[in-house]
Amino acid sequence: MDLHAELKAALETAADPARAAPMQAYMRGQFIFLGVAAPQRRLAARDLLAGLKGVGADALLEHAQLLWQQPEREYQHVALDMLGLHRRQLGIGHIPALLALARQRAWWDSVDGMAGIVGDVLQAELRHGGDVHAHMVPALHHEDFWLRRIALLHQLGWRGDTDAGWLFDAALALAHEDEFFIRKAIGWALRDYARHAPEAVTAFANAHRQLLSPLSYREALKHQPP
Repeated sequence: MDLHAELKAALETAADPARAAPMQAYMRGQFIFLGVAAPQRRLAARDLLAGLKGVGADALLEHAQLLWQQPEREYQHVALDMLGLHRRQLGIGHIPALLALARQRAWWDSVDGMAGIVGDVLQAELRHGGDVHAHMVPALHHEDFWLRRIALLHQLGWRGDTDAGWLFDAALALAHEDEFFIRKAIGWALRDYARHAPEAVTAFANAHRQLLSPLSYREALKHQPP
């Protein structure tokens, strides 16, 4: 059996059909599901994905593309699990392919998962002295708001590695947008950085309160003292 046949067999064995309808409803009916919860999905695919160690980035991206084409949503989640597990095989040159993949069958679950993978690749490059944020400028101004969301979220969890100036400029650049997923992402990115630099985020949010949407402002300061 090949990888994809084995993954299919493993996921179908782990599936609980009774969970499929609620999972589909949670995603507003945009995708169909086998009915595999995240812990069971990761367990079912763990050994198969671990066996891809050393196959190379191009092969990983080919596998991801094939998984992305499957109708059930769990396969896109497996693709993200795979890319995350083998993220050290990915480099700056693979960012365009990752972003292109994120645009397919895009919704917050896959887009946010890809934002984490892109962020890991960029943070690794940053620690080797690379100018990483230049690779996010096209995404920040892309016509597809899902790529703009990735640009806003790619520094999640970076803490001291976060480029605060870039984050604040990006938040202001998109602050005028009405799109819920952009407004939420602005607040989320600021709130995440506030765990490392609460005073800086509070000062920024208060200084630009008239520009930030109420949602972005509220999310940014959600865990800050009044």
